Amino acid sequence: MDTRLLRTFVTLARAGSFTAAARDLHLAQSTVTVQIRTLEKELGTPLFDRMPSGTVPTRAGQRLLEEAEDVLDAVARLRATAAAGQCDTAGGSAEGQVVVGAGDSLCSARLPGVIAALRRAHPRLEVQLHAVSTAEAVDGLRTGRLDLALLLEPEVAENDLLARRIASEPLAYVASPGHALAGRAADWDALAQECFFVHEEGCSYSDRLVRTLLGLPGARPRITRFGSIDAARSCVAAGLGLTLLPRVTVERHLHEGRLTMVEGPEAPPVPVQLVRHRRRWFAPGARIVAEEMTRTFAAAEA
Repeated sequence: MDTRLLRTFVTLARAGSFTAAARDLHLAQSTVTVQIRTLEKELGTPLFDRMPSGTVPTRAGQRLLEEAEDVLDAVARLRATAAAGQCDTAGGSAEGQVVVGAGDSLCSARLPGVIAALRRAHPRLEVQLHAVSTAEAVDGLRTGRLDLALLLEPEVAENDLLARRIASEPLAYVASPGHALAGRAADWDALAQECFFVHEEGCSYSDRLVRTLLGLPGARPRITRFGSIDAARSCVAAGLGLTLLPRVTVERHLHEGRLTMVEGPEAPPVPVQLVRHRRRWFAPGARIVAEEMTRTFAAAEA
């Protein structure tokens, strides 16, 4: 059986539509359709119900999904072994490819140093880094597009994923040096009168801030959400309002005097969760990347 057909099947089952599956697989939609029809013909049973709202696995498709994931995992393991994607016990080096997904703040502030250290220690190990939302990371782990993910989340409750807290990121309210609240203490009532530029919906600490501001009696906070932390930070540096971000993402700007702290209400540090799929093979290269991330984040927190 052509395992490409199984990969397309699993992706379609997770994506819920031919359009989304084609996008995720970087294929034409017609190609996805042909591959699914080929697999259905080979297995002798329909695998999806085509509904107006999208595609839904049939009962046979639901039964096949877990088995297909096992097959793809075994194929990945076979390829890694054939490519010598294991630790070299003599030299301590590894090779292969590991795909990591993480939020914008971690991609920009923490992970470049981790990848640089891995490149020096394991020059034949290729680490690909993708900035993703929490939802995209979960989907990527499920479909196999990601090997590991780092999430800024209090918890990861998905049963098919394994999550381990490896650190926590302190948060900071910041404004431009010329802002009226710069360097001052501000309670919730004061903050509710300000403009806030925060990260996109789905970011745990931004969502918590927005919920709190909107829940204040009579509050009318002006909130703008961006997919890029840099965009939010730039608006704040220009004097347009405030933001709440992981302190690591604003430390250089604080040092250079482009931003300054605001003593706002308590904002608990947000946990950093290292996440992988529970049932997929934990390849040696991925294990090395996970160990290096754990070590680096623990050292930064100490």
